[in-house]
Amino acid sequence: MAEEPGIAELSFEEALKELERIVSRLESGDASLQEAIDLYERGDRLKKQCAARLDSAQARIEAIRLDGSGQPVGTTAFAGT
Repeated sequence: MAEEPGIAELSFEEALKELERIVSRLESGDASLQEAIDLYERGDRLKKQCAARLDSAQARIEAIRLDGSGQPVGTTAFAGT
């Protein structure tokens, strides 16, 4: 496999697109055993990175404070990344 950017540097969209390509490649059955293992391991790391970014986004959204009528009035500081 060619040198690929580190997972941490990928945007959520880039990581998800690469994960979709990996799943497609694995489902095709065309990869050698070692390549399939390498793809699976990278896919697992991509999945964890995507899940962490979604959790972070959800926490940021949940930190938005609402007034009595349900309108956003500000945000609460989020301690995560």
